[in-house]
Amino acid sequence: MSTSAETDDRERPKRRPRGRPKGRQVDPAALVEVEALLGDRPRRRDLLIEHLHALQDRFGHLSAPHVRALAEVMRLSEAEVFEVASFYHHFDLVKEGEAAPAPLTLRVCQSLPCMLAGADELARRLEGFIDPARVRLVRAPCMGRCDTAPAAMLGRNALSPATPDAVTAALAANAVAPEIAPYVDLDAYRAGGGYLVLDSCRAGARTPEAVIAKLSAAGLRGLGGAGFPAGRKWQVVAGYPAPRYVTVNADEGEPGTFKDRHYLETDPHRVLEGALVAAWAVAASRVYIYLRDEYPAIREILAAEIARLDAAGITADCPIELRRGAGAYVCGEESAMIESIEGKRGLPRNRPPYIAEAGLFGRPTLNHNVETLYWVRDIVDRGPDWFAGLGRGGHKGLRSYSVSGRVREPGVKQAPAGIGLSALIAEHCGGMADGHRLMAFLPGGASGGIFPASMADLPLDFGTFEPHGGFVGSHAVIVLSDRDDLRAVARNLVAFFASESCGQCTPCRVGTAKLAALIEGETWDAGLLAELSAVMRDASICGLGQAAPNPVLSVLKILGDEQ
Repeated sequence: MSTSAETDDRERPKRRPRGRPKGRQVDPAALVEVEALLGDRPRRRDLLIEHLHALQDRFGHLSAPHVRALAEVMRLSEAEVFEVASFYHHFDLVKEGEAAPAPLTLRVCQSLPCMLAGADELARRLEGFIDPARVRLVRAPCMGRCDTAPAAMLGRNALSPATPDAVTAALAANAVAPEIAPYVDLDAYRAGGGYLVLDSCRAGARTPEAVIAKLSAAGLRGLGGAGFPAGRKWQVVAGYPAPRYVTVNADEGEPGTFKDRHYLETDPHRVLEGALVAAWAVAASRVYIYLRDEYPAIREILAAEIARLDAAGITADCPIELRRGAGAYVCGEESAMIESIEGKRGLPRNRPPYIAEAGLFGRPTLNHNVETLYWVRDIVDRGPDWFAGLGRGGHKGLRSYSVSGRVREPGVKQAPAGIGLSALIAEHCGGMADGHRLMAFLPGGASGGIFPASMADLPLDFGTFEPHGGFVGSHAVIVLSDRDDLRAVARNLVAFFASESCGQCTPCRVGTAKLAALIEGETWDAGLLAELSAVMRDASICGLGQAAPNPVLSVLKILGDEQ
């Protein structure tokens, strides 16, 4: 039997040798590699995500020694860096003792338009022949290529439509870099009158008040989903004390939405000029563009063209910074996007205060999506009556409808605000796909609800679908036919929301998972689903949890007694 003295000595913690620091130590070789990679780049906290991208681009993943070394050079705690690196889908964080992923990543889109185009079968076929030691296959959320579904990405190379043959050819050629199609560059844009509106504003030929009045008279609204009047938003932000910022939300992750990609791939300076005019009008000192990581070709385009603007002196008074997302749908919510720009996890903020008062770095912030800024130049130049008169049935302006699903000619369709789905399909999409009859449609992407063909003549604009439990949002129209299973559609959409919940609030984190479980079978408990949906709508912090039940409630309403 041991004595009490022996027991006390055995249970007493061992002393650490003098001079030995606490915690895991930074690997000297990793520290040298991180310092060399960052070079003279600033070590600011808001650049953490940019530096994580640099590490992953260089080494193919994020190793624990590199992440620890990055924390050291940025003067951050390891916890701060690891929590950010583990939050975003596109960061491949390898923990201590884990094996590194395959050197190549093949992402196959699982969003609703891709599901309709056979993405599940594509992924299964690819699993049968790719070499897992060389290629890691990931079933991924929407990639913004719904018009050419199914979509996949090999490295940074978008394959759309993706087929086994296309993937095989890309692998054989090691084609992992983005392909950049022809676009309107700075020279071509200026030759067509580009930046004359901005020049006239800066020269004093126009006043901020006059420009804001034109936007208001034109009826321009935020076209990223909320539909808040643009002119009113500019007035509000300008009313708060400087410094102020402008943020451009190019993180369209809503399944069915791809209009931002279209405009930034083809005519990026129209968006950049709109952003600079907005910055001038509210006296903002800097513009930040937050671009989703699924658009690597656009990132190269914008980096090159912003550099040309810098060289031309156009951004001397208002620099433009390009920030890269890392695969998080929730960062499409404006406050989560701002958190991400600041180098943090993309967690939506509680409101108030709204970002117009306390946004990026705590300062008043004007946030717009890509399409809203795309129209600024023409409205200021041509006048509000021109834009307002393009609508239909009393609605003002044009809308860019991202149309996918069961139509002959999917794509971005510029059509009058207020057009109905039937007219949109007939006049702009070449009709329904062969052998398909319209059964239902989503007017606003995954979160906007599902509506029957009997409502296909309602105006596709703000305020129309809200009384029916949905909304038009970013005008992402997904067309369903009599060959589609509405229950399967709802399961796909709810699975997306469950995987994309940031986990901050319990109603969304637990609610989306519970919602997915409740609709697995063919028989749904309508009362229980309604009760859960009410809790999610009332108690979730942001629109993700609030809108996640919409597909389920819509299907219940459409199928009626069949449930």
